[in-house]
Amino acid sequence: MFDFLTPLSDLLHAEPTVFVTFSVIFGLMVGSFLNVVIHRLPIMMENTEEAYFQQRQALAADLSEAELNALPQPPKYNIVTPRSACPKCGHKISAMENIPIISYLILGGKCKGCKTKISMRYPLIEALTGTLIGAAAYVYGYGETTPFIFVFIFALIALTFIDLDTFLLPDDIVLPLLWLGLLFNLNTGFTDLQSAVIGAMAGYMILWIVFWLFKLIRGKEGMGYGDFKLLAAIGAWFGWQMLPAVILLSSVAGSLIGIYFMLFKGKNKDYAIPFGPYLALGGIAALFFGQQLASFYLPH
Repeated sequence: MFDFLTPLSDLLHAEPTVFVTFSVIFGLMVGSFLNVVIHRLPIMMENTEEAYFQQRQALAADLSEAELNALPQPPKYNIVTPRSACPKCGHKISAMENIPIISYLILGGKCKGCKTKISMRYPLIEALTGTLIGAAAYVYGYGETTPFIFVFIFALIALTFIDLDTFLLPDDIVLPLLWLGLLFNLNTGFTDLQSAVIGAMAGYMILWIVFWLFKLIRGKEGMGYGDFKLLAAIGAWFGWQMLPAVILLSSVAGSLIGIYFMLFKGKNKDYAIPFGPYLALGGIAALFFGQQLASFYLPH
């Protein structure tokens, strides 16, 4: 049915450089889309129908049924609607203004309509996505596992920046990532299915135990349930064997950032930092250096 794709598939198999180049371009394009997801998904979580009905219930005692029915419906807001626009002047972003990195450079980092400065984070996320996807294409090559690996990277990038912005790790991304990891390891993947299942269970339980120990000792919560689920997802992808390395790398990275904020930003020891980005960093390290990391503590 898709015989016309065979020459392209053969080319990508035979020419790794071509595949890496295509992958980088694809990563840049998806990185542009991830910017939208990172910005809109938390807003979508707040603007749900459930929130609308909760608002109605809160006002029910003060308003008549007719007045309640006259309340404005929440505007349609999702990943594709409304069209992207400048938050200051409302200028609609055209296709030519949405080319990854290039449009930012052509526009001089400013809105075409009102010349308001555009955050550098947008092209940086695009560049990060393109770089990681290109690196994955180079390391793993063209094959049936490649789409899974790409999705893993996309999910971790989105989760990282959503957590940095909102201290949230949305189930809409984390849970599919967990199940996809188990599916990935069902036949061919990074580990066997048994290790993947144990990894998911152990990843969740380890941070759940840490959460409750911290709460009992300090009387407050030290992390969120999204962190448990994210480590469970990483365990589902790489198996329980990689969890020690992921936890160690995440903890060290988080500690160094915490020390930086205390020494150079004047924050105290109670200053909250999201843990999800450091778990994601551990997941990326497992993706590219898993065998080397595991060799330090697993028997040969």
